[in-house]
Amino acid sequence: MNISLFDYHLPTELIAQEPAAVRDASRLMVVDRATRRVTHTHFSEIGQYLPPQARFFRNNAAVLKARLFGQRPTGGKVECLLLQPAEDATTWWCLLKPGKKTFNAGRFGLPGEYHAEVLEAGSNGNYRVRFHPERDESVTELSERLGILPLPPYIERSQDDPRRQNDNERYQTVYADLDKRIAVAAPTAGLHFTPGLISELEKSGAQFHDLTLQVGIGTFHPIQVENIQDHNIHHEWYEIPATAFAELNKPEAGPRIAVGTTSVRSIEDAMRRSQSAPESCITPSGSVQAEADIYIYPPAQFAGIDGMITNFHLPKSTLLCLVSAFLTPGSKDGIEWLKELYAEAIDHKYRFYSYGDAMLIL
Repeated sequence: MNISLFDYHLPTELIAQEPAAVRDASRLMVVDRATRRVTHTHFSEIGQYLPPQARFFRNNAAVLKARLFGQRPTGGKVECLLLQPAEDATTWWCLLKPGKKTFNAGRFGLPGEYHAEVLEAGSNGNYRVRFHPERDESVTELSERLGILPLPPYIERSQDDPRRQNDNERYQTVYADLDKRIAVAAPTAGLHFTPGLISELEKSGAQFHDLTLQVGIGTFHPIQVENIQDHNIHHEWYEIPATAFAELNKPEAGPRIAVGTTSVRSIEDAMRRSQSAPESCITPSGSVQAEADIYIYPPAQFAGIDGMITNFHLPKSTLLCLVSAFLTPGSKDGIEWLKELYAEAIDHKYRFYSYGDAMLIL
């Protein structure tokens, strides 16, 4: 399939630069796959459209303040984006800007705060860096104290933009586990939930189950090959607790609704692995731990979800491939249908991308 099938034009003014004033005030497009009916409402009204006994599966990963700033021995500025730990807690794979100059310098830091050694250049433009904080603290604690949240490149913020204070709250889900600050991007479909809405849904019979997927920088990478099947999909570590995995394997207990594409990736990868080689991913406690390398595009089938909540995604992205596949499992018809839905969203002035509005697909 040619990448042009997953392209569309989005007016720049519809790229959300800030979240809605209230989380659940975001707009919501409800898509019924059986009838092809489309309803326009607000996220606060999602309970009116859910089937009975809905079970939500959500990613509780928290976003790390992963952008650190420093300087090379010459005084040149360095921006460092923490990606994931390497062989120990002090050594991380990072993106560096400028990369080559910083690698050649061999080190960078911030006087009185930390210094870092650039140990190795990776194969994907990343670098292996060993950190030496001046205080008795971990790299994560250092970044939480000195760093800033790594907002997507289409959200325009200067380093000292006063809106960043609001981002610290709003670019995290209300159910994020702050002991799991492992993500470099928020699982944005979950940003629309409020504690009050969750409580209201639970009182009506809905259930919420947590899993954890380490959202990586690959989520921002567009498909850059002509044939989408040739794209090298990114890998992301995840864990699904035993109780949540048991619920996923009980489809008769109620519809399984994934909150966001990160939850879909975790669930579908876990279902695939547990069926083909359970010994490779299921721990003695019954949880699933693995690195998701699943690439979902039409005409894929889905084994673990019956519905999903998702935001509106970038053109030519793997996320568009995933959503179009879910619209019509086992068929490629979802590609054109998704384009029609996005055109309708644009006509109705929906807000797009991470801070934008949402879709509920049932």
